[in-house]
Amino acid sequence: MGKVLLISDRTEKIREYSNIFDKKPFEFTTADDEKTVFDIIEINPPDVIIFDNNRNNVKSLIKKLKSAADSTAFILLVKNGIVEQEISKYINAFITEDMSESLVSSIVNANIKTKSALEQLHETNKNLAESLYRLNVLYSTSSLFAGSLDKEKLVNYMIEGMDKSLSFDLTCTLAFCTEEQPVLILNSLYEISDELLSAIKLRTVLNYKSLFEDKKPPFEIDVNTLKVKKTIKYPGKKFTFTIFRYDNMFAPISLGDNFFGCIEIFKEAHFTSDDATYFQTIAQQVSLPLKSATLYQEIKETNDKLEKLERLKSEFISIVSHELRTPLTAIKNSLDILSSGKCGEVDDSGTKFLNMAQRNVQRLTEIINDLLDLSKIEAGKMDYHFAMINIHSVIEYVKTSLTVVAKDKGLNLISEETPNLPFVYADSQRLEQVLTNLVSNAIKFTPEGKTITIRSHIANASQITSNNCFAEDLSKLKGDYIVVCVEDQGIGIAEKDLHRAFDKFAQIENSLSRKAGGSGLGLPIAKQLLEAHNGTIWCESELNKGSRFYFAIPLSAISALKEPVGIK
Repeated sequence: MGKVLLISDRTEKIREYSNIFDKKPFEFTTADDEKTVFDIIEINPPDVIIFDNNRNNVKSLIKKLKSAADSTAFILLVKNGIVEQEISKYINAFITEDMSESLVSSIVNANIKTKSALEQLHETNKNLAESLYRLNVLYSTSSLFAGSLDKEKLVNYMIEGMDKSLSFDLTCTLAFCTEEQPVLILNSLYEISDELLSAIKLRTVLNYKSLFEDKKPPFEIDVNTLKVKKTIKYPGKKFTFTIFRYDNMFAPISLGDNFFGCIEIFKEAHFTSDDATYFQTIAQQVSLPLKSATLYQEIKETNDKLEKLERLKSEFISIVSHELRTPLTAIKNSLDILSSGKCGEVDDSGTKFLNMAQRNVQRLTEIINDLLDLSKIEAGKMDYHFAMINIHSVIEYVKTSLTVVAKDKGLNLISEETPNLPFVYADSQRLEQVLTNLVSNAIKFTPEGKTITIRSHIANASQITSNNCFAEDLSKLKGDYIVVCVEDQGIGIAEKDLHRAFDKFAQIENSLSRKAGGSGLGLPIAKQLLEAHNGTIWCESELNKGSRFYFAIPLSAISALKEPVGIK
């Protein structure tokens, strides 16, 4: 039913229009004085106002009412259909004195329908704008979730998102993920008394336990010791127990078997079905990043523990190595004195045992030196003395040092070098250590009567290829390199074991490797020494046919070198 107000002081017109609208489904009212008109608009606003143009000051009244009843349709009653231009911009239609009842009724009815349609459109637009705003809040909140692994921030983002989209009065978030102990996070419009706080804590714990029915809850909570964090927007006012009469929604914050807490939200106004959808959506959205944050924290804590264990291991190795070195030096000196005959003649049997002891002391010394080198490298305390050197001098030194050892085992140690190789910027002592280790390994694992060859040449990074397990290391090489190769005719390494060749403490299992023994640290140390030179090491091998171990040093070492820790 449409509501029509006629503003006129003409009795005959009031009677005429009363007869017209009493026959139709309209609620008809009349008024003359301005105060009555404004009272009607305030108490029971009409859909249509008909202004009698014959009334005094009608123009002024229309202007005043336009701001007070902007959504109401204005119709002007005129004599001959002529409307002043100044008034025409304020009215929606006009009717004339001589119009028929049906035409007047139709004009009024059309304006009522137009007003109703505009109001529906306005309401639709309002709902659409609200939905778009909430979707934007959801998107923004999701973006914040995706950008953080801080669990406390994630819970705060969830609460902020709910506040923006739902405008709550109070949220009670029981979180098991932000601290070592459960915490009740309260975000309230007004202050909360101690008595109300106790009631809220009890309600939260009961809600939490109700989620698990007959099952045991994942966490035990004591109401008396439950930690509380409060954020109050307007501390000047206080909530009373009437807040429990407010409309409320409750949801767990969980993902699969992962439980992170629960949240209850209170609002004096009623929640709509859309409100419930947004509430559940945000509560569910936060669960996945909370799970990721929990996994990240667990991984971080595990890594911290592993790093601590690694440091303790390195410190232990360093301490033990130093402690072993002191008595070992005394033993070696004693054996040397006994072997020299300064303490008396030693018979053949005694000499045999002294030589055995000296060999094992030497072997133990090498293992201790390897352990010390490894602990220095891992601690970043290895000393390097870089200079321009010729790789030929390194090869010659190692060859001279180990030729006798090779001959004693019945092996032939030779070198095939490319002449006039350019100088490189390197630590000659460390390269000698690398090459000595490679040649010593070749001597260990090569049967009697075979040959070990040391080669050197220049190669561009694009020409260097090897087994797939070293492809990543070789892909990092750029430019020209001097490549040194130690080739033997020994037991070889199976292709499936090549990737373990440079692992710490690793030895490829076979009878000869067990017989040869060793710390298993020589190749890992060589790898890290070469990495300090911006070089690399790799190998090629075939079981029972021999191995080729390569290492590469860049020619442009001066410009490319990343200075190692401890360089002097």
